[in-house]
Amino acid sequence: MYVPLLMHDEQVDVLERLDFVLRNISELRKEVEELRSSLQHLAAEIIAEVRSHLEETQKVTRRRRFPFPRERSDSTGSSSIYFTASSGTANTDDGESEGGYTTANAESDYDRESERESEEGEDEVSCETVRTARRDSLDLVNEDEAPLILDSSLEEGLGQLLQQADRLHNGDEQEKREGFQLLLNNKLAYADQKDFLWRLARAHSDMCEMTEDADEKRSYASDGKEEIEIALQKWDQSAECHQWYAILCGQLSEHESIQKRIQTGYVFKEHIDKAIELKPEDPQSYYLLGRWCYQVSHLGWLEKKTASALFEAPPTATVQDALQNFLRVEELSPGFSKAGRVYIAKCYRDLGNNSAAVLWMNLASELPANTKEVAVSDAESERELEEMRSVWEE
Repeated sequence: MYVPLLMHDEQVDVLERLDFVLRNISELRKEVEELRSSLQHLAAEIIAEVRSHLEETQKVTRRRRFPFPRERSDSTGSSSIYFTASSGTANTDDGESEGGYTTANAESDYDRESERESEEGEDEVSCETVRTARRDSLDLVNEDEAPLILDSSLEEGLGQLLQQADRLHNGDEQEKREGFQLLLNNKLAYADQKDFLWRLARAHSDMCEMTEDADEKRSYASDGKEEIEIALQKWDQSAECHQWYAILCGQLSEHESIQKRIQTGYVFKEHIDKAIELKPEDPQSYYLLGRWCYQVSHLGWLEKKTASALFEAPPTATVQDALQNFLRVEELSPGFSKAGRVYIAKCYRDLGNNSAAVLWMNLASELPANTKEVAVSDAESERELEEMRSVWEE
């Protein structure tokens, strides 16, 4: 009589485990294919960048010609840009110039035409030289600083607009949408103002967080990143500009390949570090750095291998690094972030300090759902808190 080696329940359990293994193998195969595709794209991008650099170098070499006039045997016929700048006029004919210099009249028509063409190019440079000299002599502000000057009515209107935008940003989803539309409606008037631009980028980030559609999320993140890039070109010493550039890069990377996400991780860390350097007492930057450290410390096997293959120094961080940054947030602004306290509890749990984890889980429960942190939704904080509660209850 045939007797099975395993009971029926044990056979079912073995089949379920085999099914689990097969699913994991299938997912791993897909990830390997994605990695192969990413490496191929990376190679193509490197080749394209090298080719573009070589072509640009050749173009620059060909352009390095300056329109000097034809040399004459008579040295008094000189007409360099230095003379033109000092005299305040431009030589465009073959007669006597305002500086008292004369040209030879015995030249052929061809020579005169050639000199006229060269001096026309010279005049463009000369005029710019004159304008530069006059601007320096009058002690005018730089072009990059000029947009910062507003008349009193516009400046007062900007102040009220920024206060209203901050209030709406701290409100519910409907108020965030109103704040986004408010800033869009005033972009034409204040698009050259630093404090307006980073708030507009922040509003794009809000819209990216609130929408459910993947294409809309990508669109909001991309548009916001473009806005803050413009601001960074003018105000690279603004902590807020660096902070929101990092946030929007992170949001945009959520819809990209593993390779792009890892590359964005470096950019994110670089700009958050710069924001902390410029504004070391801002708790939000430490919260963001804590999130980065925690995510890096929990990178999956495939992400670690991809980072090692693409970069000489893959990103490294520990749970202890993340914990120190989240505790720094509490030190600077107690109760700043409900999500930050949830992460503190998770860090202590990962480090094996269960009593501290329970303490911070309870402290997180005391905070309202809507706190000041960014890049994490209230629903996500509540969900993680409930998950930790269920784990402790078990």
